[in-house]
Amino acid sequence: MPSTHVVKAFDDELQTVISKIIQMGGRVEWLFSASVDALLSGATDRAASLIAEDADIDRLEAAIEDEAILVIARRQPVATDLRDLFSAVKIASELERIGDLGKTIAKRAVLLGDDRVVRSARAAISDMANFARNQLKTVLDAYVENDAAKATSVRNADAALDTHYTACFRQILTYMMEDPRNISSCVHLLHVAKSVERIGDHTTNIAEYVLYRVTGEIPRDDRPKGEAIESVLAAEAHRA
Repeated sequence: MPSTHVVKAFDDELQTVISKIIQMGGRVEWLFSASVDALLSGATDRAASLIAEDADIDRLEAAIEDEAILVIARRQPVATDLRDLFSAVKIASELERIGDLGKTIAKRAVLLGDDRVVRSARAAISDMANFARNQLKTVLDAYVENDAAKATSVRNADAALDTHYTACFRQILTYMMEDPRNISSCVHLLHVAKSVERIGDHTTNIAEYVLYRVTGEIPRDDRPKGEAIESVLAAEAHRA
């Protein structure tokens, strides 16, 4: 039976990993939000300064992975303790990808500047991004609180983000069809919308790892999904 000292040492090391996840989650949430705000406001200088922020997120992911490996090697945890470490590494990986996508949005913001098409599509992009931001905040809260119900609500809302994405895609596609001069700007905006949609997918992945951490099982049923973009394109082609 492990001594009290050994148990406390493991708890302290595990808490260090969890604290880094919380720190990383905060940085990712901030980068995503700031990049979208820079895009919508046409703040190119601000957007350019955000691109370098992703390096800090990458360093946090590496630190979490290294720390988790060391804890496993030193303590050889089992059951719930091992789930905590495994889920931390997986969640860190998903957060790193969200950070990459936040950087991608910042890069598009630099290219677009104070673009008139962005101003026209601001509401649709803002609605979609706000929904994704709320999902990310909720899933990070679920991780901190070990809240399976919150994690499940995030997973079930994936279809709602798909609906936002489809609406945004339709609007941007309309701008492209109305005026060929809009095409270049619209292509950048489509990449932004896709980045936000992918952030939603990674957020849903985090929700599943939170559920694994809390319940010991990763959901195996299909996620709820909204209308596919292929259907939108087919409908537009038919109308044309």
